[in-house]
Amino acid sequence: MRVLRAFLVAYSLILWDSASAQDKLPVDVALVLVVDASGSIDTAEFALQRDGIAGAVTDGAVLGAIKGGRHGRIAIALVEWGSPGAAVQAVDWHIVGDEGSAGDFANAVRSAPRAMQSYNAVGDGIVRATDVIWACPCTPTRKVIDVSGDNPDMRSRVPATFARDMAVKTGITVNALAILNDDRLGPNGKPWLVEVYEREVIGGFAAFAIPAQGREDFARALRQKLIQEIASR
Repeated sequence: MRVLRAFLVAYSLILWDSASAQDKLPVDVALVLVVDASGSIDTAEFALQRDGIAGAVTDGAVLGAIKGGRHGRIAIALVEWGSPGAAVQAVDWHIVGDEGSAGDFANAVRSAPRAMQSYNAVGDGIVRATDVIWACPCTPTRKVIDVSGDNPDMRSRVPATFARDMAVKTGITVNALAILNDDRLGPNGKPWLVEVYEREVIGGFAAFAIPAQGREDFARALRQKLIQEIASR
């Protein structure tokens, strides 16, 4: 309950100072990648995930989408979630607008220590990402939280639906990447975890969820997702 109260207080205090915003670097998107660091991911899978993030941000098509924006740059940070109330910012904000700055972010992702997490507290990851978004040292045209995981929200101190709704009310879009571990389908015929994330995680302008067919497909799916998020106008 303390985390929930703190989130409500933070939400009530979010006021955009237009004067100070003018002094910040304008970017097309402020994007927080919110990734699964729970105990269900072994060391090899975690390395695959980190490499997928690094490779996606340095991909030529992703960089093309970044350069094609009005400002030609984005701000990007990394949050890892798992244990209730324990989501952490693993990589600080980077401004990415070319190959060199993308490489700097990729190196920071690969070298960041792993946050030791358990369970699947997706909601608390969204809460942490919302705080990170509002601490961004830039003026974004759009604000996006990009959640990825292989299970529904479990044991969050702030349920994912509530955290999502509060983020959306502050102008943030929440998207999701569902990493599938089986072939189960939901009531609407989509992969079951995609349908869960559509109900409980995504929200805001042009929000969407897409699947990755296991960890091995994570890098491809993230590249697709980043292009869609960055190119959205």
